[in-house]
Amino acid sequence: MIKALKKQVWQWLNALKLGGSVQLYLESELKNNGWFRSYHTKRSVDAAGNPLPWCTYPFIAFIQPRLKNHFEVFEYGSGNSTRWYAAQVQSVQAVEHDEEWVKEVARQLPANAEVTYRALGEKYVSAVQISGKKYQIIVVDGRKRVDCMRFSVDFLTSDGVLILDNSERESYAEVKGFMRALGFRWIDFYGMAPIVSHLTCTTIFYRDTNCLDI
Repeated sequence: MIKALKKQVWQWLNALKLGGSVQLYLESELKNNGWFRSYHTKRSVDAAGNPLPWCTYPFIAFIQPRLKNHFEVFEYGSGNSTRWYAAQVQSVQAVEHDEEWVKEVARQLPANAEVTYRALGEKYVSAVQISGKKYQIIVVDGRKRVDCMRFSVDFLTSDGVLILDNSERESYAEVKGFMRALGFRWIDFYGMAPIVSHLTCTTIFYRDTNCLDI
C-alpha cells in the first residue's frame, strides 16, 4: 500500500517536472552536508544544526582532519566559524568591527574563544598582534582583507598557514603575488558554501613546512 502510494506521488511529481528537485532534498550532498538547512535558516550550519565556517565545503572537508588540539587560531571576522574552530583547537581569538555583532557572537562562545571589537581601520588590521602570540592558523574573512593578509603574515608560527575566504574576488587578486614573494604556495578550494548558491573559493596559503602536513 505504502509502496504504491510512493509510486503514485513520484509519478505525479514527475508529471509536474518536480521529481528531480524533490530528489535533491531527499538524497543529495546538498542535504547531507546541510546546505538546505543553512539556506533556509540563513545560518552557517551542518545538517544537524551544528556550526560550520562560512567557507567552501571542499575546504572544510580538507582542513577538519588536519586540525590539532594544540593549534592557536586568529580570525578576522567571527561567527559560527569561531565556535567550530574552538571545538577542535586550543584557542581562538577573533576581531570584529561591528559592536552589536560582537555582543551576539560572544554570548555563544566557549571558554577557549574570544571576540574583540576594533573600529575598522589600523586598530582592526593590527589586532592580530594584541596577544603577543603567533598563530598556527590565521583566517582572513572580515573587512580590509588585503591589508589584513599583508599585516598578519608576520604573526604566523614558522609552520603557520593563512586562509583567505572568497578569494575568487578580483579585489583580492594581488594577494597571491605578494604571498608568492614571501615563499608561500596555495591551494584553491572552489565549491559551494553554506547559505549561498553561487560558486566561491577558500584558499590556504602555506610554506614547505606547515602545520597541516600539505
